[in-house]
Amino acid sequence: MSTESFVEPSPTPLALLLLGRGADPESERGVECPGDLPAASDPDLVARAQAAKAALGDRVFVLGHHYQRDEVIAFADVTGDSFKLARDAAARPEAEFIVFAGVHFMAESADILTGPGQAVLLPDLAAGCSMADMAAISQVEDAWDVLADAGITDVTIPITYMNSTAAIKAFTGRNRGAVCTSSNAKPALEWAFEQGEKVFFLPDQHLGRNTAVLELGLSLEDCVVYDPFRPQGGLSVEQLRAAKVILWKGHCSVHGRFTASAVADVRERVPGVNVLVHPECQHEVVLAADYVGSTEFIIKTLDAAPAGSAWAIGTELNLVKRLALAHPDKQVVFLEKTVCFCATMNRIDLPHLVWMLENLVAGTVVNRIEVDHDVAHWARIALDRMLALPGVGAAPKD
Repeated sequence: MSTESFVEPSPTPLALLLLGRGADPESERGVECPGDLPAASDPDLVARAQAAKAALGDRVFVLGHHYQRDEVIAFADVTGDSFKLARDAAARPEAEFIVFAGVHFMAESADILTGPGQAVLLPDLAAGCSMADMAAISQVEDAWDVLADAGITDVTIPITYMNSTAAIKAFTGRNRGAVCTSSNAKPALEWAFEQGEKVFFLPDQHLGRNTAVLELGLSLEDCVVYDPFRPQGGLSVEQLRAAKVILWKGHCSVHGRFTASAVADVRERVPGVNVLVHPECQHEVVLAADYVGSTEFIIKTLDAAPAGSAWAIGTELNLVKRLALAHPDKQVVFLEKTVCFCATMNRIDLPHLVWMLENLVAGTVVNRIEVDHDVAHWARIALDRMLALPGVGAAPKD
């Protein structure tokens, strides 16, 4: 597939904001960098990054999430999904600085798992996650009170997706729950149902619904959606007591954009195409797809696919472009016709990376992510419960 198939965002003020070239101090945190941020047009940026990284040597370890820009991935020591990267960081205790080219909740997880002598750094503090931000700890605690008033907290086990804040992970740990990834959501829910009668799933309703219905055999009627912006979550006591899975009303701003009509459209345009999507997609998209799985599963599936096969991928655009270039013997297309970058992930760019590395060379630690000790303790308990579960990969649907 040619890269001409992809259309870059037009340089409108909104696009510039989303791509890290603008700031909205009223709605964003940490968008200003102390000192001068290198200009994106600086022709020496690559050389400056190379020189700074070489000067730091083994003192720095750079993590690059799959959804990152190519210009940043080029300087990553390892690439992967959020939890894999956090564990990679923990496996490098000799690294004084962990530079996480990802988003805020990922850096929090790395700080929880790494040693006290390591500093986890995020090149742009405005690189957050819209899904994680859809579940504020105060909202979740209020929801738990609603469940308590309904008399069901004793039989409800909270499960939070990795894409959540450290505070939400800690809440889960305190309340007998666990963390899950998109790869092991099924065993996490199975474990939860062994501990109680209900699951409170945070913060991605689509992953929770797809796992409960398509992998555990529950019905859509077994699932209800808790909306934190409505009184009592928009649910009656009877609905809460009857439900088996209480889904938080959250979603991924990237995967939530894919539609069943896009699947139908690509099947018309590309004969024999295999549709492969992430389980964060809407339920009707997952039903219309041929394969469903985590980011790592998507990558492995493309690696194992026969030459000449055609694939439409429903996940973040940076990754799809990279997969297309890595598999010139296969036809790889983006599931949607419109641009679908992870806007907050794209805030991490080469100027921010150079700024951070050069500050470290000068002896200045910037944008350190530190999780409160008590929060880290309970979040680690929730993570450890997940690590005790058997991991599974996705499989083709029948």
